[in-house]
Amino acid sequence: MIRHLLAGLGALALLSACGKAPEQSAAEAGVINFSILSAESQQSMGKYWQPLLDDLSKQTGLKVKPFYTSNYASQIEAMRFGQVQVGWFSALPALEAVNRANGQVLGRVVDSGGAESYESVLIVRKGSGVTLDAVMKCGKRYTFGIGDAKSTSGTLAPMAYLFTPKNIEPAECFKTVRSANHQTNIFSVANGVLDVATNNTVGLAATARENRKIADRVEVIWRSPPLPESSIVARKDLDPAVREKLRQFFLTYGTTPGAEGDRQREVLKGLLYGGFRPADDTYLDPIREMKAAEELAAAKRSGDTRKIAAAQKAFDTIRANTAERRAANPDI
Repeated sequence: MIRHLLAGLGALALLSACGKAPEQSAAEAGVINFSILSAESQQSMGKYWQPLLDDLSKQTGLKVKPFYTSNYASQIEAMRFGQVQVGWFSALPALEAVNRANGQVLGRVVDSGGAESYESVLIVRKGSGVTLDAVMKCGKRYTFGIGDAKSTSGTLAPMAYLFTPKNIEPAECFKTVRSANHQTNIFSVANGVLDVATNNTVGLAATARENRKIADRVEVIWRSPPLPESSIVARKDLDPAVREKLRQFFLTYGTTPGAEGDRQREVLKGLLYGGFRPADDTYLDPIREMKAAEELAAAKRSGDTRKIAAAQKAFDTIRANTAERRAANPDI
């Protein structure tokens, strides 16, 4: 009996130790795992992100480790289960992290020209003769490359702004539909594997820098309205003092005058960024509206009156909340 009791107590102690949240253990040890989506290749992303992460470690005194993920779902789940405490998220995954992974926006990215937005695009092989009008006629004439299901520019924006308003379902419109990241899609179009694919203006700029020959083989036939740029997201249960250190680092990075500021601005240039600006979760309101619009469209396609009524109510509520916040703060 005593042996069983001791074994039971040992198991309880082990469960207690193992039950400690990974993010708490990491934070207490002065370690921050920083997630980065490898929308292109990890090698190409790493050489641009590592200098910034090195500066983050130096300025905050924290040990910052990169945590690369190959898709948006993995990135969200890594934050949800405490494998990462902070990360660079594009807008739709940032919203998912806020809703499902205890995330909080610390700041938003601005590009090298100071813009806080970018655009989703449809690309075709240059000289192919494929036009937007021809694409929208469907008829299963073309092969199509769409993005990750949780990609803002690769899937949500083209669906919300282009296909759904015209009641077009890609699977019924195109000969084949393949889902891949931006780099795979642009290479596939450039090399004639796909006729048309989604991408974004940031991805096109990155490809032009890394592989001019590939970039020169594609052309844009459609652009979306402006989309919110990516952001830095941290877990809400991160130590407030640590979270503030992180926030201050990003909001001041590249803003100082002199040689050190110039060096930091060169690091940002490698990421095609101009810096970071203050933001909270409300900056994701356009994404909330787009998602609600897509869910309403899906409900209407189902023909279920209860689903339609619920989706309409959700859409109207989100739109009203967004309008109220914009009235209170026009800079959102």
